[in-house]
Amino acid sequence: MNHPIAIVILNWNGKNLLEKFIPTVILHSKNAAIYVVDNASEDSSVEFLKKTYPEVKIIQNKENHGFAKGYNEALKQVDEEILCLLNSDVEVTPNWLEPVLELFETKPEVAIIQPKLLDYKEKDHFEYAGAAGGFIDRYGFPYCRGRIFDTVEPDLGQYNDTTPIFWASGACLFIRKKVFEELKGFDESFFAHMEEIDLCWRCQNLGHQVYYTSNSHVFHVGGATLHKSNPRKTYLNFRNSLYMLVKNSKGNCFTLLFTRLFLDGLAGLRFLFQLKVKDLFAVLHSHVDFYLNLPSLLKQRKENQKNVTHYRVKSIVWAYFILKKHKYNRL
Repeated sequence: MNHPIAIVILNWNGKNLLEKFIPTVILHSKNAAIYVVDNASEDSSVEFLKKTYPEVKIIQNKENHGFAKGYNEALKQVDEEILCLLNSDVEVTPNWLEPVLELFETKPEVAIIQPKLLDYKEKDHFEYAGAAGGFIDRYGFPYCRGRIFDTVEPDLGQYNDTTPIFWASGACLFIRKKVFEELKGFDESFFAHMEEIDLCWRCQNLGHQVYYTSNSHVFHVGGATLHKSNPRKTYLNFRNSLYMLVKNSKGNCFTLLFTRLFLDGLAGLRFLFQLKVKDLFAVLHSHVDFYLNLPSLLKQRKENQKNVTHYRVKSIVWAYFILKKHKYNRL
């Protein structure tokens, strides 16, 4: 049987998450093919799936490739026209797929879609990772409708719409297979974190659109693999944000970088004053690796199309910390 959509879940030592969340995926995804990509787990994830859910297709990577390469390798083996990249800590809801498939059908220019992302632990609030769709400021700092830095809004219906966004959360990202192939997948140098923003940016530079629809919603635990306060996550977010700016931004990237590196320095001082020394060193480490990889990034910049003005807000840092604008509708 040919399915219109493949749901592809990346797993690494996440048997407990699969036990909890894959039943709802199976229950509410009758017309989809369901895959679990195992990133060389050391727990009994694969054995559990084979025994309990034989209808789930298993793709086994030989090592832990992280999010980016883990998906790139696995999706070579998936033939469905629409791909849903779904975190293993997401609870889906009845009829979550139909509005997304309808949007793809009625808007051929749309290549990537994100549903409304709500918090599994506090279901009347948006979830940090993607909320109601993402944007970035001029200097590459991400924020969402419904979440700016650590301020998360309750869901009061204020983002009940279907609208273009800049980036879709990797927690639940739908993409046309042909576009994923056209983009040559995720940038594997990112390993994890912000690779979906880079993908969406490159997607739009090629003339495709990224959309959010509230007609579909899911609940995300968030931080189940790597908590947002983990210094490793700090390192990846700072480094990968710099990677994105160099690769994809229009205009003189060195002007952007000068300001961005200064703002990163302020963030490092903030970590120091908060006695988060590991996070401070994570920022420094991210800059060292950025400088080491700058020649390669400049080569990619030369090869990439750069057609999209990527920001609506010049500095989300200034708006949030100085002007005290903590909600998207105040920007």
